[in-house]
Amino acid sequence: MSSTIFIGTQTLSLLKVADIIQNNRTIALSPEAENAVVKCREYLDQKMLAHQDPIYGINTGFGSLYNIKIDSSQLEQLQENLVMSHACGAGEEAPLDVVKIMLLLKIKNMAFGHSGVQLETVNRLITFFNEDCFPVVYQLGSLGASGDLAPLAHLSLPLLGMGEVYLKGKRMPTEKALEKLNLAPIKLKSKEGLALLNGTQFMSAYGIWSLLKSYKLNYLADLIGTISLEAFDGRKEAFDVKYHNVRAHNGQVQTAENIREFLTGSELIERPKKHVQDPYSFRCMPQVHGASKDTIAYAKSVLETEINSVTDNPIIFPDEDEIISGGNFHGQPLALTLDFMAIAMAEIGNISERRVYQLIHGLRGLPPFLVAEPGLNSGLMIPQYTAASIVSQNKQLCTPASVDSIESSNGQEDHVSMGANSATKLHKVITNVQQILGIELLNASQALHFRDGNTSEFLAEFVDIYRDTVPFVEVDRYLHEDIILSNNFIENLDIDPEILYS
Repeated sequence: MSSTIFIGTQTLSLLKVADIIQNNRTIALSPEAENAVVKCREYLDQKMLAHQDPIYGINTGFGSLYNIKIDSSQLEQLQENLVMSHACGAGEEAPLDVVKIMLLLKIKNMAFGHSGVQLETVNRLITFFNEDCFPVVYQLGSLGASGDLAPLAHLSLPLLGMGEVYLKGKRMPTEKALEKLNLAPIKLKSKEGLALLNGTQFMSAYGIWSLLKSYKLNYLADLIGTISLEAFDGRKEAFDVKYHNVRAHNGQVQTAENIREFLTGSELIERPKKHVQDPYSFRCMPQVHGASKDTIAYAKSVLETEINSVTDNPIIFPDEDEIISGGNFHGQPLALTLDFMAIAMAEIGNISERRVYQLIHGLRGLPPFLVAEPGLNSGLMIPQYTAASIVSQNKQLCTPASVDSIESSNGQEDHVSMGANSATKLHKVITNVQQILGIELLNASQALHFRDGNTSEFLAEFVDIYRDTVPFVEVDRYLHEDIILSNNFIENLDIDPEILYS
């Protein structure tokens, strides 16, 4: 699917981002966005011809060097110097799917016509996006306050013919990639470097990636948890609609509804039970999964506001003849939200591991460690250890980054959000949660095999599809491969976006 999506001033929703990214859409500026970008650039060019006073970042230095005025003959060099000097990223590379979202969000930021960039600059970023030419960006280096300076500098270097990119998946110097694309480096004009580097697109891209994954994993937590419930011979009363309507948190109500739908037609859930209650990890799924759903919904509102905002600095208002310097690049709204999301998603992994722990205990007619000959075979003993290890790491990663601040730029930037660290930690938490759910699915599908009676048609079909990837464990085998296959199964599952994001 490759039909072009036009990026302009209209709202860019999470559902639209999912469509663009997951369906490999090409993008272009809408006509009104082109006009807005050109109008703003023309206004700035005229302003600089007639205006000799200092305007921050346009004819001055940056950060604590704001009081040094730059001669008009050096303004283009000033912008190039800015990009080169700020490309100081460190650590591991940002994943390419995150970098792709960064490009989309930077283009969206500039499409409002308040950044003063050339149309050529925006269109070059669009070309990179459409041609799968993704700059090499590093995870460490942003304080999340003057925008994501270091990561966005690496994102911007290829405009100048510098740095490295992945072109169609192959890493190479930008110079070589531009040759292959028959492109020449761009000469930045006044203010453009600052427009490229100021902004929250690194944090926001990680946040959007995390939202897309979180919606999917939360839905699958309901589904996999329901398989565990069936395998554990669980009860249905805890999911009754009346029960949840008297504590009507949206996420709780939705989770209970999902579980009831997954159980429709199940013989196992309807048969008489000897036990009168299930452990919390089963009967409190609506309350726990639901609280995470509500957190994700809050994060969605924050991130959709952010990606439809202008977050560089200064911001230009051509119609009002004003150039205003402020702090729209400060990542505090994102830092707090991304920390909150990490806690919410870690709890999905936490309760998932608890269900695994219950399944392997040899309770309710299930064999110890879910294998036919325990003792000779260890069965699924150690995957629970692995899940517990991952859960523990997630708890450590949930220490909030947003409570920290370190002064920078000689005190001019004296409070920072650390939102970039919130973002990269969240990415790791969510990657971990997927691994944990894969381990639960391995255990739940194994346990269901030992249960006499039929589950619902929906759950049976889902387990059958899973069995095509991960066979039943008859006797001990190399289970690392099963864990990898289970994770890949979840990764590759396609779920209707309308179900997940709307």
